[in-house]
Amino acid sequence: MSVLPHFDLVETLKLVANYGAVGYLGMFAVIFAESGLFFGFFFPGDSLLFTAGLLASQNVFNLLWLTPLMCLAAVLGDNVGFWTGKKLGTWLLSQKDSWFYKKKHLHQAQKFYEKHGGKTLILARFMPAIRTFAPIAAGIADMDYNKFFFNNIVGGVLWATGMTVGGYFLGRIIPDVDKYLLPILGVIVVVSVIPAFLHLRGDVEAIEK
Repeated sequence: MSVLPHFDLVETLKLVANYGAVGYLGMFAVIFAESGLFFGFFFPGDSLLFTAGLLASQNVFNLLWLTPLMCLAAVLGDNVGFWTGKKLGTWLLSQKDSWFYKKKHLHQAQKFYEKHGGKTLILARFMPAIRTFAPIAAGIADMDYNKFFFNNIVGGVLWATGMTVGGYFLGRIIPDVDKYLLPILGVIVVVSVIPAFLHLRGDVEAIEK
């Protein structure tokens, strides 16, 4: 039994996995929504992928099915986000905040995109909430689709594969790794934003010079 009394993501995913193909489709739906649907920003994409990978190390999920499926969900989700921004950007910017939509995240993604261009779609993959609105911001900015698609694939594959396979290998080498899941996820969150932070710091230093 896990020593994390209020953290039931492991048990929840085990329950989901018991439904076979439906479980994989449920995972696909969450990652798809968190990657590009404006109301998906509150889904725990990083922790979900990592935990699913951890459970794959215990044969709850099949890693060879799980990883490409999560990559596909991430890439397709961003594509929907891009076309949402392209077609409905003006409407989204005019909406008021609600429990499933926070305009501030869209504004943050827009500023991030204005500074970093196509690289936003790679860097933002490792930044919760920003990754949901980054493709929407790219669509609003009318980014060239070929450029968008390339960066989308690179970012989606790096993120989905890195988180899932990382969870799998930690699960293989650390006994009872689920007991340490919360601190591990905390480290993942910190480490995952370091590349974006260093990039931003470099921009600031360049401007100051």
